[in-house]
Parts: sequence; structure tokens; C-alpha cells
Amino acid sequence: MVDILPEDTPLWQSMETAALEVLSSYGYAEIRLPIIEPTELFARSIGEVTDIVEKEMYSFADRNDDSMTLRPEGTAGCVRAVVQHNLAVTPQRLWYTGPMFRYERPQKGRQRQFHQLGVESFGVATPDQDAELIALSRQLWRRLGVDDALQLEINSIGSASDRARYREALVGYLGEHRESLDEDSQRRLETNPLRILDSKSPGTQAVLDSAPVLSDYLDAETQAEFGELLSQLDALDIGYVVNPRLVRGLDYYNKTVFEWTTDRLGAQSTVCGGGRYDTLVSTFGGKETPAAGFAVGLERLILLMQALDITVSSPADLYVVTADENAYRHSLPRLDALRRQFPDLDVVQHLGGGSFKSQFKRADKSGAAWALVYGDAEVANNQVTLKPLRAEAEQQTIADAELELFLAGYLAAAQTA
Repeated sequence: MVDILPEDTPLWQSMETAALEVLSSYGYAEIRLPIIEPTELFARSIGEVTDIVEKEMYSFADRNDDSMTLRPEGTAGCVRAVVQHNLAVTPQRLWYTGPMFRYERPQKGRQRQFHQLGVESFGVATPDQDAELIALSRQLWRRLGVDDALQLEINSIGSASDRARYREALVGYLGEHRESLDEDSQRRLETNPLRILDSKSPGTQAVLDSAPVLSDYLDAETQAEFGELLSQLDALDIGYVVNPRLVRGLDYYNKTVFEWTTDRLGAQSTVCGGGRYDTLVSTFGGKETPAAGFAVGLERLILLMQALDITVSSPADLYVVTADENAYRHSLPRLDALRRQFPDLDVVQHLGGGSFKSQFKRADKSGAAWALVYGDAEVANNQVTLKPLRAEAEQQTIADAELELFLAGYLAAAQTA
């Protein structure tokens, strides 16, 4: 669990702003969810025999001896809210963001407290919903400048009956090669055999090369829907790789599953993952409602932006330097009025006194574009001196009344730059 320091927050803020703008442009509305829920909520939705529920959840008994859990992912809580507040009576497009918690071995790109952006849609069963979610995510990658570093992997895992038939064939095949499987896969053979497809063990992967393929067990309707989705992705010019071993680690998925992966982050290659979960609303007591969504690992997205040398800084526009206590008091109401009139203007006032020399050192270190200087002459004549700290421009002293015109021009130029 790590701190996000002031030098890093501008990159986070730019990512969050871009996400808000993209989501709003597609008609998605924000929902804010608790970070703590009853343990049963996650056990029912994620699956009792998944790694998350078996090994990774932060669960504890509260004062009533009820088992509570810090949320390990967001979809379960979002579906619970949709059912509880009867939101699925009409199609819903929702998003949320915030911290999630899993007791995993910390490593680069994987933390015990991490952050996700979740996007969920309810009420549309057709492949155009899946296509919209994928297109939306690609739009976010474009906005952030990481589009070229991400690859879409996609698969259809069919219905529960499709997977039951496939599971029987897969278990039969893998049972004949049990000794060649890694220890985790041997355990999963009894509990969650489809997760073996996602094994990173070279020996297990060699066994899987000749294993039955899930696509051979999909019914005609599911195959047609998947084909239609791929056709829509082609129309959107979104490149993809059909990965028959992609199953995702959560039990609630059905039909479409997808991941956006990168080769720039080593082992932690998945930045975004999602798919359909058409039975989850009814699992929580709601009416049978088709649903689909995805989650973005924000730490991994930040790491990818850093790997691509995408940087964001947010220095102040103005740093205010004052000669003495009298000049400081003179500047206070003027700066207060400026902040009201120009809410987009970032104004930092020097505090704690000090010489002009020490204040200008602080001003330069702040990264501000201009120093606003109030000395004895400026106070006496209702003027202000503007000293450029970055641009090739002349220092100038102007009347207080002219400052508004100067700042309006400065902001207009910054917006068109």
C-alpha cells in the first residue's frame, strides 16, 4: 500500500480527467460505491474457488461478528447497488473509480491497495454493447497517448452449458497428463479447470497445446454473436487477436471476454480486462438482466504512460512576491478578487516573508510562468510588476486595473497553445 506523492499526482489527475471526458461523451454516469461490503457478496459473485476468494481477500469480523471484506473488485458492488436501487428497469451506463484491496505478493504493477476504473452497462444483450465498451476503452487509450502500446485480446467463453461440456472434455484430457501440470494447475483440475488455460507454467502450456479448444463447444447462437462483434470491431478499425485461452479469473463472466495487454511492463501485461456477465444481476436477486463491463488497473496505466515518457506537470501560473508585511496585506484582496474572476488561474502566494532574492528563488523553483511583484513603489502607485520566469518576455510594471486584461490574454494564449 503506497502513497501517491505530489510529483506523481498531475499524471493521475490528467488520466482521471481524460477518463471523465471520454465516459461523459459516451453517456456513462458516475456511481460511488462503499469500499467495504459483506464477504458473501464477493464469494457469491467472484466464485468460492477463485484465487481472489481463497487467498487474496482482506476479510474480518466486525463487532456484530459479521464477516466483512474490503472490496477486491468493483463489479459485485455495482451490481448489488443496481439491484438494491432498482436501477436496471431501463438500460444503465455506469462508471466508478477508487481503491481495491487484495492480499497479493507486492511487485511492480501489483499492490495490495490498488486503484481501478470500472465501467458497467446493464440492459443490452446484443454485441453492439460489447463493441461500444471496447471502442470506449480504445478512445481512452488514444486520449492518453498509449494506444499504440496496447493490444486487444478477445475470446468467447460461451454460456454455462457450453462451458460445462467443454469442462468435461478438458478435465478428461488434462487428467491424462496430470503429472505434467504445475502444482497450481493440478489443484485447479478439481476446482476450476478453465483457469488452467491461463497458466504461465511452460510445462502446462506445452500440455495445453493439444488440449480441446473452447470455441469448438460454443453453440451456433454464441458463435454468431461473437462473429458479429468481431465484424463491428473491424468496422471500427480496432485490431484484435482472438485468444482461445483467454478466460478471465472471475466466475461470473460469460460469452465475450477481453483484455488490453502491453509488452512494455514485463509480467504485468494486462492493463484492462472485462466482458459479459449476463447472470450476475439475477444471482443477486434482480430480474435476469444482460450486462457487460471492464476494469482498468490505474497503477498499470500510469506505469505504461511513464514507460512511454508521457509526463504532465501542473506548475502555477503566478507566484506572488511581496516586499514586506504592508505589501502582503495590500496584495491579499487583489489576489482574492483575481481568483474569483479567473478560476482557471493558479496563483501561489509566498508566505513566511524573506528577502526578494529568497522569494524569487522560490518563485523560480515553483515552475510558475510569471512572478507578480508588489514592492513599495507598486503599493504606493496601485501598480504591479510582472516578471517573466519562463518565457522570453520583458518585465513590465502596469496599473492594477490593467492586470485583468493581461491575465485574460495570458489565459487565452495558454488555451490555444
